[in-house]
Amino acid sequence: MSMPDLSHPRIALLGVGLMGLRAGRRLLQAGFPVYAWNRSSAKTQLLADDGAIGCMSPGEATAQADITISFLENGTVVGQVLFDQGAAKTMAPGTLFIDMASTQPREARDHAARLSEMGVDHLDAPVSGGTVGAEAGTLAIMVGGRSVDFQRAQEVFQVLGRSTLVGPHGAGQLAKLANQMIVGVTIGAVAEALLFAAKGGADMAKVREAIGGGFADSRILQLHGQRMVERDFAPRGSMNVQLKDLRNVLATAQEIGFDAPVTALLEGLYAQSIEHGLGELDHSGLFVELASRNAMQ
Repeated sequence: MSMPDLSHPRIALLGVGLMGLRAGRRLLQAGFPVYAWNRSSAKTQLLADDGAIGCMSPGEATAQADITISFLENGTVVGQVLFDQGAAKTMAPGTLFIDMASTQPREARDHAARLSEMGVDHLDAPVSGGTVGAEAGTLAIMVGGRSVDFQRAQEVFQVLGRSTLVGPHGAGQLAKLANQMIVGVTIGAVAEALLFAAKGGADMAKVREAIGGGFADSRILQLHGQRMVERDFAPRGSMNVQLKDLRNVLATAQEIGFDAPVTALLEGLYAQSIEHGLGELDHSGLFVELASRNAMQ
């Protein structure tokens, strides 16, 4: 790892799970000083072994930082760590908090308002691209907040992937929910279409190959479609998480008065799949539920 470059802002990293660990390593490689905290100290130690400074509490990490980054589990946990466990209290006025967790838009707006009262700036910046994108520095980063703070965060974002400012506080989380809508719905479309072709006597693998490059092509067809062909449902993103995301979409849709019938249909299909014991499969495992409905193995 590179030695910390004191010209870089100091980073507090809250959450050293699958995503946080990989993002933290990239920041260390780029020369950022990183102060890391995780609820499980064993995970903090993984990043400390690569050159981060391990901290015993979130407040100890944020007290050192110019920019704090959250890769925590969800918005509820983010709120607890910020306001109940003392992370916000030790953030210096003028510092920046970047929430890269998947948080409800209303939670992001609430956190931004509460931090603003303390003189701390806020960006909600959820990501798409998974652990592969975090490791490679190719994450899609969807950002809500002020333009001046977005510009200030570019030094960090450029290490982690490609960032786009999509609107005010909460808008980054809306974009992430839109992403999850498209993923969940498209997995359903690909699974149903491939099974339909197979039921009629076509070779599923060849059908996937034939329609690739046409208007129906997508990363979902390429990656998840291949998993379906190979019956490889080892979890990368699980059915349980996909259902949680779709339920977050529907909760937000209700808040803003938006009718989302396609998402509601897929939410029901994922829920039934999980009732049938498929919750720990990869989210492409919706294929298994649809195959079962059609008496197909």
